[in-house]
Amino acid sequence: MTKARGVFAAALAGLLILTGCASLPESSAPQALGTINRAPTSAGPPPPAQGRDPDLLVGDFLTASADPANRHGAARLYLSTEAAGEWNDEVSITIVDRPDILRESRSGDKASYVIRARKVGELGSDGGYRAVDGILENKIEMSKLEGEWRITDLPDGVVTDANSFDKSYRRYVLNYVEPGNSALVPDPRWVSASRGELTERLIGLLSAGPQAAIAPVVRNELAPPVAVNGPITKADNEPGEVGVGIGGVRIDFSGVGNLGQRERELFAAQVVMTLAGADILGPYVLLADGKPLDERYADGWSVADVDQYSASAPGQSRVGLHALRNGTLVQVTPDGIVTPSGSFGEATNLQSVGISADGQFVAAVADTGRPESEPGRTLLIGNYGAKAFGVAEGMSIARPSWTADGGAAWTVIDGERVIRAVTDRATGNVSVEPVDTTALLEGTGAPRTPISEIAVSRTGVRAALIADGKVYVAVVERRPDGKYALTSPVPVAVGLSTRAVSLSWVTGDTLMVAREGNVDPVLTVSIDGSQLTPVTPQNLTPPVRVVTATPTTQYVADSRAVLQLQTADPARNDRFWREVPGLTGDNVVPVLPN
Repeated sequence: MTKARGVFAAALAGLLILTGCASLPESSAPQALGTINRAPTSAGPPPPAQGRDPDLLVGDFLTASADPANRHGAARLYLSTEAAGEWNDEVSITIVDRPDILRESRSGDKASYVIRARKVGELGSDGGYRAVDGILENKIEMSKLEGEWRITDLPDGVVTDANSFDKSYRRYVLNYVEPGNSALVPDPRWVSASRGELTERLIGLLSAGPQAAIAPVVRNELAPPVAVNGPITKADNEPGEVGVGIGGVRIDFSGVGNLGQRERELFAAQVVMTLAGADILGPYVLLADGKPLDERYADGWSVADVDQYSASAPGQSRVGLHALRNGTLVQVTPDGIVTPSGSFGEATNLQSVGISADGQFVAAVADTGRPESEPGRTLLIGNYGAKAFGVAEGMSIARPSWTADGGAAWTVIDGERVIRAVTDRATGNVSVEPVDTTALLEGTGAPRTPISEIAVSRTGVRAALIADGKVYVAVVERRPDGKYALTSPVPVAVGLSTRAVSLSWVTGDTLMVAREGNVDPVLTVSIDGSQLTPVTPQNLTPPVRVVTATPTTQYVADSRAVLQLQTADPARNDRFWREVPGLTGDNVVPVLPN
């Protein structure tokens, strides 16, 4: 994909993550998974060229605007002294696609231009990215001063084209702690920094806290009074820039004294996984007032020491691939297709299925067979291999999505009512609780019903939705009374020309999406909407009906079969989809534990 820069890269922990730049138009060829992530260029943009024509100088200014150093000092060189002093670059940063620079007038020493472009994203002061879709139109006045053209009047705020943004910024993932203290929650940020500055910048951002949307639902072990004592150095005390090459990282923190062992492990996990995800190599020597944060790791922490806190797919390797075939739940084994015992293996009217991560519980949507005027779907809950019973009915019910602990299956009734079917492991009882969607569905740009898909992330902090054919990521909040709500919806996969039909979490910050049509029917998108990347369509026969994924395995159901994406070697560029033996036909869909 020549215009899309977001692609899969191999992370240190073996997970697939998306890296790259702003989401761009979808009218380009697919880009293979596995392209190596690029760091921002170290050299800043050049100063204004002498004798430069104003028509060209405006484009140079947009390029220079991508460099945020010294309050966009490179861009200010293109302004008159007075304009440079008045221009407020902190108002906003807008990323645009292929800007058109239109001359409005030019006579003598005066010229006027209009910059018109499609907006693709906005960058917050904390590095948080938000995908947008709209038209920007800015007017710029220029004058010839002492023989050189300079901008004398322009709107506040920074505008830069996506290609220049890609050269100055790179996407990194900060990590915070989910409410249950069992997993890290990703918080993507876009940062412009050299390799030597990056460690300090990331630790500073991590300490400053999560973005506002998830702040109420995560914890930060690095929050004040924790602070960094002295400079960050290499762990081996060798000279050189920290984070460049080998040598590891040594950081001394203050304010850690009151943390217990579990909190110290989570503290280390936040630091280690954030730095490792940025390709800053360990060992990571973490100190508390000059002494080891944890004596067990006095020589330094590694990714393996904290990997248990990563939000990878729990249970998938144990439970394995299942499928819904002609209304019946089946299991895919090395020896062939096996039908489990119990209600779900005996039924022939199942429409969709969700299996808990540990394989203990199943939630399924069944066709009631009733007349059209009566509820046509029922939600069934039961133990795997045992009897199921109905807990809710509706004219339509979305594919169920389990929380990571198997405590609740989420779904949507009649495209509007989001519910949680909560299981009590001790008694086997199931209670149905409504989820408050007031904050989800109100306000400008909010999702519109019907909601056809919902998928809770493996951390339980976010939920992905398809609402009226568009993709959103919302925050899952647990209220003081124990009730749940969906808040702070963010549009992702912005600008798709066809409707989304299915989605699944790949990693904690990446979704896989299927959409209508024959062109790029499967895509991946980051949770901030900054990276929208077509997945190879090789061997697919659209329409693609369902996607389901984990960090290591992705499946789709197209018009003729269930297929698996071949991802054994992320560095290769010849990805293709391969049929899963025994899962052919237009009434078969893949099911992975979630």
